[in-house]
Amino acid sequence: MVPFSILDLVPVTRGSSPREALQNSLKLAQSAERFGYKRYWVAEHHNMTGIASAATSVVISHLAGGTSTIRVGSGGIMLPNHSPLVIAEQFGTLESLYPGRIDLGLGRAPGTDHRTLRALRRGPTSSDTFPEDVVELQAFLAEARHGQPVRAVPGAGTEVPIWILGSSLFGAQLAATLGLPYAFASHFAPDALLEAIDIYRSQFKASKQLDHPYVMAGINVVAADTDEEARRLFTTVQQSFTNLLRGTGGQMQPTIDDIETYWNEFEKFQASRMLKYSVIGSPTTVRKGLDEFVAISKVDELMVVTSVYELSARIRSYEILSKLNKGWGE
Repeated sequence: MVPFSILDLVPVTRGSSPREALQNSLKLAQSAERFGYKRYWVAEHHNMTGIASAATSVVISHLAGGTSTIRVGSGGIMLPNHSPLVIAEQFGTLESLYPGRIDLGLGRAPGTDHRTLRALRRGPTSSDTFPEDVVELQAFLAEARHGQPVRAVPGAGTEVPIWILGSSLFGAQLAATLGLPYAFASHFAPDALLEAIDIYRSQFKASKQLDHPYVMAGINVVAADTDEEARRLFTTVQQSFTNLLRGTGGQMQPTIDDIETYWNEFEKFQASRMLKYSVIGSPTTVRKGLDEFVAISKVDELMVVTSVYELSARIRSYEILSKLNKGWGE
């Protein structure tokens, strides 16, 4: 089976605080390391009361400092919100602190709304220069050239691995052109997954970082001892996506017994479409679902998203999945 990694949104559950969310994420990262996951990523979001990973590089340091072997990184840093130099300095610092363990995934979406974008002092067209900004960032992380007037310190020479993240064809084309690994956000934007992968692989040009295409795709996974229990846990995710459609957002909600009492038919259709690539159930059900997803996508790695309410249930889901992966060829 392909390697498994984890995307953690660092959720703030109902009635809790960002401090508790960050403490929980460290426990989850430590569990993921113990279970043998390849990497653990967190994502940049702003002005969201249910997500505590806005200061993404700081969170990465928190997680990397509490673990010892698992790769830790961003899924991703929204580069239009920052100057390439600042990100090179931040991730050069992380690489200096935790050598060989840091990933830098880059996205071009703002990760927030337009009013917050203005508060970040970024303009609405800042994403237009994303390709040029990625190249500039690569240059800052490469060995400094003789006479180079501006250097990232730390940063220059660290060559932190860069990933391009995306949910459309744009990111696939850019990753292929630059010869970078590509991660697709199919856990919430499934529609263009297969076409994007085809474009990326067919147009890929080898680079210093990577000599062959490498694709990772996001998938929602909730594994439990029974199908019924997994479906109950998944109602937290279904509520979250329904709340996004309603524009209410907010903290992560506890499970409910019957999701049909929560959403209307339109919300059910839209949320379920966004959650198309979700595998929910017992070990047997999850194994079958992941087999099918890997068969159609032919991805090189899976980025698992398990946004359930209870910390113990989330750890248990990671554990079940890790055991499935270890026994895949049996």
